[in-house]
Amino acid sequence: MDVFPDFGGVGGASDLRAIVGALLMFVLIIAVLMLIVCAIVWAVASSSGNYQAATKARTGLFVSVGATALAGAGVAWMNFLLGVGTRL
Repeated sequence: MDVFPDFGGVGGASDLRAIVGALLMFVLIIAVLMLIVCAIVWAVASSSGNYQAATKARTGLFVSVGATALAGAGVAWMNFLLGVGTRL
């Protein structure tokens, strides 16, 4: 007797892939825009001698780099898990 899960019983994997991919792409675009803005603010604040604003912009830059990395890794992780789920 073979026991095997019925993957056809749960529909919507392609819809889930599209929705999560769109949301993560939105996050990725916002994080890259935040990265650009924070880099510009950091440069302008450092050159004008406003070290408090430069510190906050540098923190924002590092947060945006982390968000960009997590969003990119999230897409890859979701695709990996959906691929593994179809091969189980």
